[in-house]
Parts: sequence; structure tokens; C-alpha cells
Amino acid sequence: MFSEVFFTGLYSSLIALILGLVASCYKSKCSKIEFCGVSIIRDVQIEEELDAQPRNPLQSNNNL
Repeated sequence: MFSEVFFTGLYSSLIALILGLVASCYKSKCSKIEFCGVSIIRDVQIEEELDAQPRNPLQSNNNL
């Protein structure tokens, strides 16, 4: 009937959709989100401050 390639593509598409939704929720600056009975309250001000800080990918990790 359906081949393994079809199901692999379907699963990959669903995972990509879920990850896309999570990424758009993270970029959203809404402080309160309600979906299917789940309520999430975020402190958007702190997230904006953290996002504004420059990132240094070559920073050493000496605090281990």
C-alpha cells in the first residue's frame, strides 16, 4: 500500500511543522499563550534583554 519512503516523508514533515511552530512561538513576544487548555506565561522583558546581548561563539567554557 504505502511505502516506507512515504511514511518517512510524512513523519519528517510533521516534525518540521512542530519545530516551526515552536520557533515561531519563541520569536513571538506574547506574554501569555493559551492553547488546548494549557496556559503559558512568559517574562518577555528578560527574553528581549537576553536576545539583545551579543553572542560570542568562540567563548571558552572554563566554568566546568
